Amino acid sequence: MAPSRNGMILKPHFHKDWQQQVDTWFNQPARKIRRRKAWQAKARRIAPHPASGPIRPIVRCPTVPYHTKVRAGRGFSLEELRVAGIHKKVARTIGISVDPRRRNKSTESLQANVQRLKEYRSKLILFPRKPSAPKKGHSSAEELKLATQLTGPVMPIRNIYKKEKARVITEEEKNFKAFASLRMA
Repeated sequence: MAPSRNGMILKPHFHKDWQQQVDTWFNQPARKIRRRKAWQAKARRIAPHPASGPIRPIVRCPTVPYHTKVRAGRGFSLEELRVAGIHKKVARTIGISVDPRRRNKSTESLQANVQRLKEYRSKLILFPRKPSAPKKGHSSAEELKLATQLTGPVMPIRNIYKKEKARVITEEEKNFKAFASLRMA
């Protein structure tokens, strides 16, 4: 690549054995296969637990360009678990991720995640440790027979976009001076 503008003349340092240090990616296709096989082996090992791991909370992306989007967070806050009526130690045993550092900054996000936890609890099939002696809260024998392993994400998070219908521009909108109104603000 030719140098551009009035910069320093480059001094290529090729006295080192640089050809030995070139990093190639010829193992990428094989690595893809290896990752897939490892994932399938883990899914078989942890069955009937969900293959993708525990349920994650709904969080908003940081900074102005992205805060309209929601995504999966690291774990539910202790306050969300308390409102949902789940103990933090019990939560980890029934496939709920916990993040004690997370703080709830709005009531809306708190309520959304509490609702998510309650929905998860209603769908959860809880296997007893001893099949001969099921305890309170465990699923019935009929539910246990119907249990299948979930391979995708647990209760996937989707961004909902409302489409605006096409309409006629009003006279008020035509006469609106955006620059002037921003200057006045």
